[in-house]
Amino acid sequence: MKKFVIGLAFIKFALLASFGVLAISSCQTASLSTLEDASGNIQTASPTPNQIKTDDAVNRPVSEPYTGDLSIFEDENRAKNLQIDRVMDILKIKEGRSVADIGAGSGWFTTLAAKRVGEKGKVFAVEINEEYIAHIKNRAIKENYKNIETVLGTEDNPKLIKDSFDSVLILKTYHEIAEPIKVLRNIRAALKKDGLVGIIDKNGKGDDHGIDKGKVIDELKRAGFVLKEEFDFTKADGMDYFLIFRAAK
Repeated sequence: MKKFVIGLAFIKFALLASFGVLAISSCQTASLSTLEDASGNIQTASPTPNQIKTDDAVNRPVSEPYTGDLSIFEDENRAKNLQIDRVMDILKIKEGRSVADIGAGSGWFTTLAAKRVGEKGKVFAVEINEEYIAHIKNRAIKENYKNIETVLGTEDNPKLIKDSFDSVLILKTYHEIAEPIKVLRNIRAALKKDGLVGIIDKNGKGDDHGIDKGKVIDELKRAGFVLKEEFDFTKADGMDYFLIFRAAK
């Protein structure tokens, strides 16, 4: 009988010990699985890249950047159809100003802006395509534009000089920008106090070389901009839109 009682006591002790180990293990796991940041937010410890979420992320399709023949940007009717002089007037592109052309392509708008700003001004042609950069450099030399500078940017950074630009235009390129919030925040840092950002694009789904106007406005807001004006004169059918933003104060 004593042996039986002792045996039961031993089994009970073993079970209690096992539960104790499990409880300690569970507490250790809980303490390692969550971390509290300085703001008091709970985050997963050592998250995988797929688990990381930031304010820079966008959940929408993006078009593949155009890499084809640059001659498509040089249509003789393009300036008239876009009313590009009116566009530059609204963006206050004039003598002595500093301008950035984001997604410059063939340098079509770059050269028009260079004529406007004159010798005292400067136009920066930004591209992520090295072949296009080489094309614009050669064009500037051939056409004798000494106020054009090329900038090889990246998908998340146009690499513009801080506090340097009066006007920035993203012409039919926004739908191709893979990291729009990061790009826009870098643009915001590059603007002068009263600098303006213009975006010309067409309504679309994101992966069809167009993007919904509402999404553009929302993303600019997230990046620290406010909508100043909007127009639809850049195409007769009203499909294209022209949005003007300034940095939020």
